[in-house]
Amino acid sequence: MSHGRPKILILLLRVSLGWMFFYSGLIKILDKTWSSKGFLVSAKTFPGFYSWFTSPQNLPWVDFLNKWGQLLIGAALILGVFVGIAALAGAVLMALYYFPGLQFPYVENGVLIDLHVIYLLALLMLSRLRAGRIWGLNSFFGRSLY
Repeated sequence: MSHGRPKILILLLRVSLGWMFFYSGLIKILDKTWSSKGFLVSAKTFPGFYSWFTSPQNLPWVDFLNKWGQLLIGAALILGVFVGIAALAGAVLMALYYFPGLQFPYVENGVLIDLHVIYLLALLMLSRLRAGRIWGLNSFFGRSLY
Protein backbone atom coordinates (compact mmCIF):
# COMPACT_ATOMS: atom_id res chain seq x y z
CA MET A 1 0.00 0.00 0.00
CA SER A 2 1.31 3.44 -0.91
CA HIS A 3 2.08 5.87 1.92
CA GLY A 4 -0.45 8.35 0.50
CA ARG A 5 -3.42 6.01 0.69
CA PRO A 6 -3.67 5.84 4.49
CA LYS A 7 -3.56 9.65 4.53
CA ILE A 8 -6.46 9.81 2.10
CA LEU A 9 -8.46 7.39 4.25
CA ILE A 10 -7.75 9.43 7.39
CA LEU A 11 -8.76 12.60 5.55
CA LEU A 12 -11.99 10.99 4.33
CA LEU A 13 -12.81 9.72 7.82
CA ARG A 14 -12.11 13.14 9.36
CA VAL A 15 -14.18 15.03 6.80
CA SER A 16 -17.03 12.48 6.89
CA LEU A 17 -17.32 12.61 10.65
CA GLY A 18 -16.98 16.37 10.45
CA TRP A 19 -19.85 16.63 8.00
CA MET A 20 -22.00 14.38 10.19
CA PHE A 21 -21.44 16.66 13.21
CA PHE A 22 -21.69 19.91 11.23
CA TYR A 23 -24.96 18.94 9.54
CA SER A 24 -26.49 17.65 12.76
CA GLY A 25 -25.66 20.89 14.56
CA LEU A 26 -26.85 23.04 11.66
CA ILE A 27 -30.29 21.42 11.39
CA LYS A 28 -30.74 21.78 15.16
CA ILE A 29 -29.78 25.46 15.01
CA LEU A 30 -32.14 26.12 12.11
CA ASP A 31 -35.05 24.30 13.81
CA LYS A 32 -36.25 26.78 16.43
CA THR A 33 -38.42 24.07 18.04
CA TRP A 34 -35.59 21.56 18.55
CA SER A 35 -34.76 20.54 22.10
CA SER A 36 -32.78 17.71 23.63
CA LYS A 37 -35.40 17.28 26.35
CA GLY A 38 -37.26 14.37 24.73
CA PHE A 39 -34.06 12.39 24.29
CA LEU A 40 -32.83 13.14 27.79
CA VAL A 41 -36.03 12.28 29.67
CA SER A 42 -36.22 8.90 27.94
CA ALA A 43 -32.81 7.77 29.22
CA LYS A 44 -32.76 4.13 30.26
CA THR A 45 -29.33 4.26 31.92
CA PHE A 46 -28.56 6.96 34.50
CA PRO A 47 -32.04 8.52 34.18
CA GLY A 48 -31.49 10.82 37.16
CA PHE A 49 -28.29 12.20 35.67
CA TYR A 50 -29.89 12.85 32.29
CA SER A 51 -33.11 14.29 33.72
CA TRP A 52 -30.98 16.83 35.65
CA PHE A 53 -30.04 18.32 32.27
CA THR A 54 -33.73 18.93 31.50
CA SER A 55 -34.42 21.19 34.46
CA PRO A 56 -35.50 24.71 33.45
CA GLN A 57 -32.18 26.24 34.56
CA ASN A 58 -30.10 23.65 32.66
CA LEU A 59 -31.97 22.89 29.45
CA PRO A 60 -31.15 26.22 27.70
CA TRP A 61 -27.38 25.81 28.06
CA VAL A 62 -27.56 22.07 27.32
CA ASP A 63 -29.42 22.75 24.06
CA PHE A 64 -27.05 25.61 23.18
CA LEU A 65 -23.93 23.49 23.77
CA ASN A 66 -25.44 20.56 21.91
CA LYS A 67 -26.31 22.57 18.79
CA TRP A 68 -23.27 24.80 18.59
CA GLY A 69 -20.91 22.14 19.92
CA GLN A 70 -21.86 19.79 17.11
CA LEU A 71 -21.53 22.55 14.52
CA LEU A 72 -18.10 23.65 15.78
CA ILE A 73 -16.81 20.08 16.19
CA GLY A 74 -17.88 19.42 12.61
CA ALA A 75 -16.29 22.60 11.27
CA ALA A 76 -13.01 21.84 13.06
CA LEU A 77 -12.90 18.32 11.68
CA ILE A 78 -13.73 19.43 8.14
CA LEU A 79 -11.18 22.23 8.17
CA GLY A 80 -8.55 20.21 9.99
CA VAL A 81 -8.00 22.75 12.76
CA PHE A 82 -7.97 21.92 16.49
CA VAL A 83 -8.80 18.36 15.44
CA GLY A 84 -7.48 16.84 18.67
CA ILE A 85 -9.73 19.00 20.83
CA ALA A 86 -12.71 18.64 18.47
CA ALA A 87 -12.30 14.86 18.27
CA LEU A 88 -12.09 14.52 22.07
CA ALA A 89 -15.15 16.76 22.50
CA GLY A 90 -17.00 14.68 19.92
CA ALA A 91 -16.00 11.47 21.70
CA VAL A 92 -17.38 12.82 25.00
CA LEU A 93 -20.58 13.81 23.22
CA MET A 94 -20.89 10.32 21.71
CA ALA A 95 -20.46 8.77 25.17
CA LEU A 96 -23.20 11.05 26.50
CA TYR A 97 -25.45 9.99 23.59
CA TYR A 98 -24.70 6.31 24.08
CA PHE A 99 -25.85 5.76 27.65
CA PRO A 100 -29.46 6.98 27.39
CA GLY A 101 -30.16 4.28 24.79
CA LEU A 102 -28.40 1.53 26.71
CA GLN A 103 -30.61 -0.91 28.56
CA PHE A 104 -27.81 -3.27 29.50
CA PRO A 105 -26.73 -5.20 27.52
CA TYR A 106 -28.98 -3.95 24.71
CA VAL A 107 -28.76 -0.73 22.75
CA GLU A 108 -31.08 0.50 20.06
CA ASN A 109 -29.59 -1.55 17.23
CA GLY A 110 -27.54 -4.24 18.88
CA VAL A 111 -25.84 -5.61 21.95
CA LEU A 112 -23.41 -3.26 23.76
CA ILE A 113 -22.10 -1.66 20.55
CA ASP A 114 -23.99 0.90 18.51
CA LEU A 115 -23.05 3.71 16.14
CA HIS A 116 -22.15 6.02 19.03
CA VAL A 117 -19.41 3.62 20.14
CA ILE A 118 -18.06 3.35 16.59
CA TYR A 119 -18.04 7.15 16.20
CA LEU A 120 -16.39 7.53 19.60
CA LEU A 121 -13.61 5.12 18.67
CA ALA A 122 -13.09 6.74 15.26
CA LEU A 123 -12.87 10.17 16.89
CA LEU A 124 -10.34 8.92 19.44
CA MET A 125 -8.31 7.49 16.58
CA LEU A 126 -8.39 10.82 14.72
CA SER A 127 -7.23 12.59 17.86
CA ARG A 128 -4.40 10.12 18.41
CA LEU A 129 -3.29 10.31 14.78
CA ARG A 130 -3.29 14.12 14.88
CA ALA A 131 -5.42 13.98 11.78
CA GLY A 132 -5.54 17.76 11.37
CA ARG A 133 -1.98 17.63 10.07
CA ILE A 134 -3.16 15.60 7.09
CA TRP A 135 -4.34 18.14 4.53
CA GLY A 136 -5.88 20.33 7.19
CA LEU A 137 -5.27 23.79 8.58
CA ASN A 138 -3.30 22.27 11.47
CA SER A 139 -0.60 21.36 8.95
CA PHE A 140 0.08 25.07 8.43
CA PHE A 141 0.61 25.68 12.14
CA GLY A 142 2.74 22.63 12.97
CA ARG A 143 2.63 21.52 16.58
CA SER A 144 1.05 24.67 18.00
CA LEU A 145 -2.55 23.52 17.51
CA TYR A 146 -3.82 20.32 19.05
